[in-house]
Amino acid sequence: MDVEKAFHMTGGVGKTSYAKNSSLQKKASDKVKHIIIQTVEELYLATTPMSIGIADLGCSSGPNTLSIIKDIFQTIQGISHKIMHHSTEFRVYFNDLPTNDFNSIFKALPEFHKLLRQDRKNGLPSIFMGGYPGSFYGRLFPNSYLHFVHSSYSLHWLSRVPPALYDEHKTPLNKGCVYICESSPSVVSQAYSLQFQEDFSLFLRSRSEELVVGGRMVLIFLGRRGPEHVDRGNSFFWEILSRSFATLVSQGEIEQDVFDSYDVHFYAPSKEEIEEEVKKEGSLKLERLEMFEMDKGEDGSESYGTQVAVAVRAIQESMISHHFGERILDSLFENYARLIDEEMAKEDIRPISFVLVLRKI
Repeated sequence: MDVEKAFHMTGGVGKTSYAKNSSLQKKASDKVKHIIIQTVEELYLATTPMSIGIADLGCSSGPNTLSIIKDIFQTIQGISHKIMHHSTEFRVYFNDLPTNDFNSIFKALPEFHKLLRQDRKNGLPSIFMGGYPGSFYGRLFPNSYLHFVHSSYSLHWLSRVPPALYDEHKTPLNKGCVYICESSPSVVSQAYSLQFQEDFSLFLRSRSEELVVGGRMVLIFLGRRGPEHVDRGNSFFWEILSRSFATLVSQGEIEQDVFDSYDVHFYAPSKEEIEEEVKKEGSLKLERLEMFEMDKGEDGSESYGTQVAVAVRAIQESMISHHFGERILDSLFENYARLIDEEMAKEDIRPISFVLVLRKI
């Protein structure tokens, strides 16, 4: 499967869209917003550019990307008034894969500009916004073009399913699992780890060339606590999805071999793996690396299992539909929500995230 052609968050604003089902990601972003704001403040005071380039990599199609751009804009405006530097123009680039629903972002821009104008009596500085389709695992922008890069819940998605998950005869080696699980042979975790190293290294190298000296990045993505790949964290959600698929196999809804040949292009790195890749790249300084958990309070009448299920469906629907067809989606994610709630009744599932601050040196 060609990830770049098949993978995208569910577009539009319908019931199963990412725009309607990305509140968990918004909560996480809000939890570390103070880090983003502080980094932007430090960047601006250190560089005071006349034209500031900002990129949101993996922007998707919901309201979250515009929310963080608004926060960045207001932060810079506040500082520029304090230091009497009023001529900064903003260049904002929204990046995601070509299959992303960029139109949803563009349709929201008139209302976004209206919000920015509400507390501005003397007009706004120039703001230029545009979509930049393409994989961030490679170059996207000219040299020394960006001052600030933001990426939220995107870098745990790999550029491809690791090819080493299949032998020379194209036989799957990770049968019965969509990600690393207890029964996975060691070659599976090795394949995922190597793919992450390749991808993250390329990401860092590409951004290093695109950032100005002193430019900053804030990256938020899923990870794991220690060296073990299988734990009751992010990997466990994939274990439950594997069980949900297995239920459909037992009911004759899908074939076993079709299930066995489905793997996710996901990886939850450890703190040590992240640090090692940054160190190897060499031109970016890791100024901050923090781990955090999300609160699991229920929103309204929905259980935690249902919240997670609708969020995962909005993310995985395109890939699952491509491989299995659309007809299994409702039953698959009903099973998924139920199994998560059953597991949460026994013991907490504790997924963790990392937030990184990097500076171009």
